[in-house]
Amino acid sequence: MKPFRLLVILGVLPVVICPAYSQEGVELFGYFESQIMGASIGGDFIQLFSNKLRVDLRSELSENITFAANFDYINYQGKTGWDVLDYLPGSISADVPAPLRGAYRMVFEDRHFLDNAYLKLALGAFDLTVGRQQISPGTGYAWNPTDLFNTKDLLDPTYEQPGHNALRLDAALGWGLSLTTLYSPGEDWKDSDKMVALKGGCGHFDITLIAVEKTWRYHDYTRFDPSAMDFTEMPERRRLLGGSTAGELLGLGVWAEYGFNWMSRGRDFYELLAGADYTFDSQTYVMLEYYRNTQGRPDSVDITLNDWMRYLAAEQRSLTRDQMFLVVRHPVTDLVQAGTSLISSLSDGSFALVPTLTASVTDNVEITAYLNLYLGGEGKVYASNLGNGGMVRARVYF
Repeated sequence: MKPFRLLVILGVLPVVICPAYSQEGVELFGYFESQIMGASIGGDFIQLFSNKLRVDLRSELSENITFAANFDYINYQGKTGWDVLDYLPGSISADVPAPLRGAYRMVFEDRHFLDNAYLKLALGAFDLTVGRQQISPGTGYAWNPTDLFNTKDLLDPTYEQPGHNALRLDAALGWGLSLTTLYSPGEDWKDSDKMVALKGGCGHFDITLIAVEKTWRYHDYTRFDPSAMDFTEMPERRRLLGGSTAGELLGLGVWAEYGFNWMSRGRDFYELLAGADYTFDSQTYVMLEYYRNTQGRPDSVDITLNDWMRYLAAEQRSLTRDQMFLVVRHPVTDLVQAGTSLISSLSDGSFALVPTLTASVTDNVEITAYLNLYLGGEGKVYASNLGNGGMVRARVYF
């Protein structure tokens, strides 16, 4: 079935069958999202247009059993193949051999997939969740040092994260403590992902201790594997021990997160995050986060091609060691909110501005727009050659 026809059918189905499903105890809901993004590269303004339909199902099968799932259907139009080397510093891209240059492309292809589908059993003090589900540990807004399952887009850090196949057990231990254990199966036990988290409280703060073991899949972006038609994969075991906390201090919302990573092949490193926010009487909201990642380089002059490619492929969270994220938002009206984010690499002094506007047209229609303005010099983390541009997204919920 053609993707466009599939989108039309799935767009009509909720309207037609939602009442019938609701009568049988199955909730059917979701949203349709249309988005255009563009960037100025080398004197040209290129753009990518996308449509996304998300259909969610939820059913309370009994008092103790819940089933939920969602399907995503996305198609693209416009500039669907982006040459990554166009965005990298000239000193980096110039060293790429001519026969390999065509391999450095980011391609957006139409796709439809099961994002989440899980069964949750409430068994007294225990909750067992089996299937494809959300895994999002940590308290940070832009970065999460304890989350080895997701990497956020700094231009849009609150966008939904993908689901992961796992078995999860949540247990209430008493005395305000809870324990979460998670197992995501791989080819064998050694290749499988495991997580244990203990959560409790102390005064005005929630505190979580976490341990994770995961197969981390780096690539060597200087070596192309013709048999796999991809860059050479370099998987290694990654073990993390860390914790996070969130609470209130002197009228401020505050949070922190830390994770130390032991790597089976590469260099061990740690990630640290600390943040605070405050809402003034005028309803102006201010949030500030500081993030350190010792996997990153002390200065942008040390960044390699592998660093850039792994960063763009979400295989590492930062290019340089020290980062800052600042958000200022203010409600213009009851339905319109304006704000600006500042993302800065403290290590090399470069930064990006992201002015943002969100508007609720009706109860179920939302419009979001932002500009991304990179203001760093050549070779910096947030250099202008990354492409100044923006995005406009319209979303309708049903």
